[in-house]
Amino acid sequence: MHAIVIENPGEPDVLRWTEVPGPVAGPGEVLLDVVAAGINRADISQRQGSYPPPPGAPEYPGLEASGRIAALGEGVTGWRVGDEVCALLAGGGYAERVAVPAGQLLPIPKGVSLVEAAGLPEVVCTVWSNVFMLAGLREGESFLVHGGGSGIGTIAIQLAKARGARVLCTAGSEEKLQRCRGLGADIAINYRTEDFVKEAAPVDVILDNIGADYLTRNVETLGTGGRLMIIGFQSGAVAEFNLGKLMRRRASVQSTGLRARPREEKAEIVASVREHVWPLVESGAVRPVIDRTVPMWDAAAGHRILEESTHVGKVLLTVRD
Repeated sequence: MHAIVIENPGEPDVLRWTEVPGPVAGPGEVLLDVVAAGINRADISQRQGSYPPPPGAPEYPGLEASGRIAALGEGVTGWRVGDEVCALLAGGGYAERVAVPAGQLLPIPKGVSLVEAAGLPEVVCTVWSNVFMLAGLREGESFLVHGGGSGIGTIAIQLAKARGARVLCTAGSEEKLQRCRGLGADIAINYRTEDFVKEAAPVDVILDNIGADYLTRNVETLGTGGRLMIIGFQSGAVAEFNLGKLMRRRASVQSTGLRARPREEKAEIVASVREHVWPLVESGAVRPVIDRTVPMWDAAAGHRILEESTHVGKVLLTVRD
């Protein structure tokens, strides 16, 4: 098969579409013929050499993909060869084939194309596990997501709104702010010209992938009993903040990752997503927002688009129709 190989850490041009040995479905796994894969910020970090795959994961980037089941490993039940699915991965999505633990598969939601579905697993599982399973966002509470125009942001806005929350977001252009409002954001804040602390505080739950630069201001934005969920460190991972402010608010800060979790934990998240989120997707209350598709052999172009941050929603890599 062919896969995107990172020859050496560096700029997007280090991504090469190269012939490599194909995977085999082990016990409890299925072999997936990949149709499309989503690009995530984690893939850029891996390309740059700062986010290596966890032990046992494929070396190729790609944390989510969609396609058709080509083979079943020993002990797999509930799936058949030919089923169209999307999958949460620890890596390997930038390839023609990938082996996936069966517990990390999801059926293609009704009304969503096979290609579009590639943009769902990683972002939906990230948002659901952090905002709802861990932070416990409830109906009537307020929710702030940074980067409302990103793949994470576009899903977080829709999902929080569908669950009855008051939704706020930040974005860096008027075009992105308008798109966020169209997805259900009650308040959209331009982080370049406005102070999100003044515009948003107090809020109950914050989902943040900026990291160090936003930590102090995020804590100031939390209301009493507020929960800050940190899922990325685009501005760095080292910061200081006043614990007294956190204590006075009886608030909490939690940082989580999804990629390196054990299969059993991922399967639990995927099962919860299928139960609680897939009905919202099939009803149209939550939809994948796809900015554009790029041929997988030109993954470098897809990475450049993501790094320019002019996109709204997901950028996908396609292998075949």
